Amino acid sequence: MYLRSLYDIVMDTGRSIGELTREMQGEDELFASTLTLRAVEAQLLIMAHTLGNVTPQLHQKLHHADWVGWAALHDKLRRGVQPRREEIWYAVNGLVPQTLALLQELRRRQPVLFEWSPG
Repeated sequence: MYLRSLYDIVMDTGRSIGELTREMQGEDELFASTLTLRAVEAQLLIMAHTLGNVTPQLHQKLHHADWVGWAALHDKLRRGVQPRREEIWYAVNGLVPQTLALLQELRRRQPVLFEWSPG
């Protein structure tokens, strides 16, 4: 149940980031839009925090994920460190899509990991 909750949070925040940035023409447009950037950063913080709490088992199964990138992003967002433009742009275009794809593939291969269990 725990992994399913983490999965749902990551997938929801990832979809939100995709929706917020889908129409953007590039990096400059994202960083010129203060409200959108704040919304994206808020979703990235939730996603990074959630991924920081995955079980060792899931961490190992997602060995292709850029855990160092997520940790660095989480640290910068949590502490409000600036500048972080490079990290945000990398997250939007690399970390988020890669992590969503890896999670979807793992769930497809091993669905039992993500099943709700009766309480």
